[in-house]
Amino acid sequence: MLTRRCFAAFGAMAALSACARPIAPEAAPPAYPPLPMFYGPIYGEPFPIPAIEEGSLAPELWRQEVQNPWPNSPRGSIIIDPGAKLLHFVEGRETAIRYGVSVGAQGFSWDGTARLQFGREWPRWKVPDDMIKRRPELAPYSVANGGMDAGPGNPLGARALYLFQNGKDTLYRIHGDASAQELGHAVSSGCIRMLNQDAIDLYDRHVHGAAVTVLPSVRSVGLSDVY
Repeated sequence: MLTRRCFAAFGAMAALSACARPIAPEAAPPAYPPLPMFYGPIYGEPFPIPAIEEGSLAPELWRQEVQNPWPNSPRGSIIIDPGAKLLHFVEGRETAIRYGVSVGAQGFSWDGTARLQFGREWPRWKVPDDMIKRRPELAPYSVANGGMDAGPGNPLGARALYLFQNGKDTLYRIHGDASAQELGHAVSSGCIRMLNQDAIDLYDRHVHGAAVTVLPSVRSVGLSDVY
């Protein structure tokens, strides 16, 4: 038999239960179409480049030919929109190759037009002195010590493009080693990060001395400079 006290307690529990927000069912992951073959494994490189995992990359972030949004830019120009997480390589007046990218802290810290001074295959990562002041554990990879060896674990990945302005290194890099999961997002480190497959493709297309324009953007809150 329920006493008056028990009845009151059950009534309070029922009221709390009625006010509680129902637990929404866990959303199913998006069903993406099969990836293009060029996101498969790449052989013949000094280090292995595995395939991008199926179902991990939205089609709008795939490498693809699109109508050129900047028809007055010369062939070879690169335009980066850090806010939209997109990079365009101008093929001609009508078309451009568009790549999805992720943007690190340094990718939000500079904008303007620079010169594509040079590119490197499997580059060494040479940590600037001002970064070592913030991260002393990176001292073994300083410029003076010759940097970090290329290969797995090197945050520049398979390729890097280096931007200069008025003959001076901007320290802005377009480089590989992004994961499919981070594409289209702001990440905590790096400049403009691409999938290694896309970084290799852009490297093979790049034009020495071409203009690289980085559009202004708002730096995401919580990002910290790492490299």
